[in-house]
Amino acid sequence: MQWQNNAICAWICRSFFASAECVARNLDPNTTDLVVADESRGKGAICLAVSPAIHKKGVKNRCRLYEIPDNLDYIIAKPRMRMYMNISAHIYGIYKKFVAPEDVYPYSIDEVFLNAGPYLSLYKMTPKEFANAIMDKIMEETGITATAGIGTNMFLAKVALDITAKHVPNHIGVLDEDTFIATVQKHRPITDIWGIGRGTAQRLERFGVFDLEGITHIPEATMYRTFGKNAEILIDHAYGREPCTLADVQNYQSKTRSLSNSQVLFKDYSHSGARLILKEMVDSLTNELVGQAMYTNHVSLYIRYSNDVIAPTGGSKKLEQHTNSYKDISEMMLKIYDSTTNKGYSIRQIGISYGDLVYEHCEQLSFFKDDVKAQKEQQLLHAVSVLKDRFGKNSVLRGMSLQEDATAMIRNTLVGGHSGG
Repeated sequence: MQWQNNAICAWICRSFFASAECVARNLDPNTTDLVVADESRGKGAICLAVSPAIHKKGVKNRCRLYEIPDNLDYIIAKPRMRMYMNISAHIYGIYKKFVAPEDVYPYSIDEVFLNAGPYLSLYKMTPKEFANAIMDKIMEETGITATAGIGTNMFLAKVALDITAKHVPNHIGVLDEDTFIATVQKHRPITDIWGIGRGTAQRLERFGVFDLEGITHIPEATMYRTFGKNAEILIDHAYGREPCTLADVQNYQSKTRSLSNSQVLFKDYSHSGARLILKEMVDSLTNELVGQAMYTNHVSLYIRYSNDVIAPTGGSKKLEQHTNSYKDISEMMLKIYDSTTNKGYSIRQIGISYGDLVYEHCEQLSFFKDDVKAQKEQQLLHAVSVLKDRFGKNSVLRGMSLQEDATAMIRNTLVGGHSGG
C-alpha cells in the first residue's frame, strides 16, 4: 500500500490525566503508582485515570477506589481539569506545528486524528518517522508519553492505536487493510473494536459471531435486517474499510441540534430530593439555551436508580411550541418526572436533554400565551445569562439552590463534572 496521501494518524496521550499529575510532581508515570480521583467523594469515587505503572499491577481505568487492592501503596491525585485542558491545548499547538489546522481533528481532550499523508514528502519521512517526530516533541515540551496509530483510513488508524500500538515497544501501531485482516480481524473481545459496544456484540453473539471475521460470514440481508443502516458500517469495518475521510468529518453539519446535561449524584437521593436537583439542572440548561439564543420544543428525562436495583425510568415529551421559558420547560420536565419515577427507590443519576433546537428568530408566536408575562420572563432570563457570563455561574442563583440537598453551587465550580483544580 502506498502511504502517500493516505496516511491517517490517531494520537492519544497515555493515561493523560495521571501522566500530567506525575509530571507536575516531577515523578515518572512509568514507575509511579498514582490514580486520579476525588477522594472526598468516598471509596466509591471513580478513578478518572491510572498511571501506566499501577495499570501494570492490574488496576484498571474507571475503577472505583475500593476496587484497588489494599496492599498497594499509591498516590491519589485530585482531578485538576483546568490544568489538563491547558496541557491539551499546548499539545494541540504541537500538532499544528507539523500540519495545517484543517488536517487536525480533536476527538477528545487527549486524542486527535491527523491527516499525515500530504506532509510525508514535505518532511521526507515515512509515517513512522513522522509519528516519532511528534511523539518526541510532545515528550520534550510536556514530559508526557504519546501513543500513535497509523492507518490508511480513520478506522484503521483508531484500531491501530487502540489495539496494535499496545503490543509494540515503540507504541506506534500500523495497519492497512491487508495487515488488518491478517492480525485484527480475529481479535477478541470484539468490543475492543472502535464503534462496537456491548449491545452490538450481544446481537452478533446470537449468530455465533464473536469477532470481525465472523461478520463477513453473515449474509448481508441478515445484517441489514438486524442492524438497519448501521449494517453498512459493520460490514465495511469487518474488512478494514472506511469511506468517511477526515475532511468529511471536519465539514459535517448536524441536521438537528440538542443540549443535554447528566449528573451522577454525590449520594443517594430520595424522590423529593432528586426532584430539587432536576429543577436546578433545568435552570442551568435553560440558562445555556437562552445564552445561545435558541428555543426547544422537545424535552427528555433519564433517571437511574442507586445500585441499578431497577431499570432506569424517564421519557420525553413534545412542547406545544418552541420555547426557552424556564417555567414552560420545568413544568413539562416535572410532569414527566412525577409520572414515571419510582418513589420507592433511591436515585443516583439524572440526565436531561432539549431537542429540536431552533434559533430565536424561528420562534412561532402563540395566540394563547400571555405575551407581556412571557416578555418579562425573557428579559429576566437574558439579564441573568449576561450576569452569569460576566461574574460566574454562582453570581445569581435561585433560592432553591440554597437548600441543604441542592448541588448547583458545587456543580458550578466543577469543570466537566470534576474538580477544576
